[in-house]
Amino acid sequence: MEFRRQKDYLEISELDPFLAELLRQIPESCNSEGVEAAQQRIFSAPAAASETEICAEWKVYVEPELRRLFRSATETVTADLQQLESCTKPFANCTLRIPAENAEAWLNALNQARLAIAAKYNFTDGELCDHYRSPIGSRRDLGLFQVNFYGFLQEFILQEPL
Repeated sequence: MEFRRQKDYLEISELDPFLAELLRQIPESCNSEGVEAAQQRIFSAPAAASETEICAEWKVYVEPELRRLFRSATETVTADLQQLESCTKPFANCTLRIPAENAEAWLNALNQARLAIAAKYNFTDGELCDHYRSPIGSRRDLGLFQVNFYGFLQEFILQEPL
């Protein structure tokens, strides 16, 4: 897998089918519906529960806009991921080009996915910081790999000048 900036987009080339599939799972991973811990993490209250007025105003005025922003970012990423559907050979490496103007949406969606996965599996700080853990022996292990892979992609997007 190779990363580079090309004119007005970021390119990930030589993307193997396993990692391409993990990328395809970003929109689904962003969906925190039905996972209370993920909902609480992504839409965390701005103040202590005892501050009922502030929390109520947040739910009414801020949370709907956050939901719209998150949905928009996920839709942008979903549209960009359509490139991966055009791989002509099922086990061939692919190339993904992320338009520079979509970088913020990618950062947003990757962050949503990481928060939702981490909350779903209740990862500890120690697990999240263990970048050498392997192999992938369970769905939970795969979730941890996804969190780390998505974090790696965020780092790449942030490091490349836009």
